[in-house]
Amino acid sequence: MFTRFSVIGCSLELLKIGERGIVTFCKNQDETILKQLISIGIKPGTTITLKQKLPSLLVKIENTDLALDIENIRTIYVHIIDNSIN
Repeated sequence: MFTRFSVIGCSLELLKIGERGIVTFCKNQDETILKQLISIGIKPGTTITLKQKLPSLLVKIENTDLALDIENIRTIYVHIIDNSIN
């Protein structure tokens, strides 16, 4: 009768360590920040993995680890493709 509820898309900030997702969009009106994110490889279609939350947020894009500030993390939305914890 009811289907199970699941979250398949969310802000990158809400991922758990080890989860992977595909960037769907970046929610920010500031062109400078959007250009900065694109210049470091964060754009729709990019696969991103959350590696660490503390003391700073660390993500992996392809073979590169990047530390991002919380303001940038909150603007990145992903479609979760792997929620297994490593």
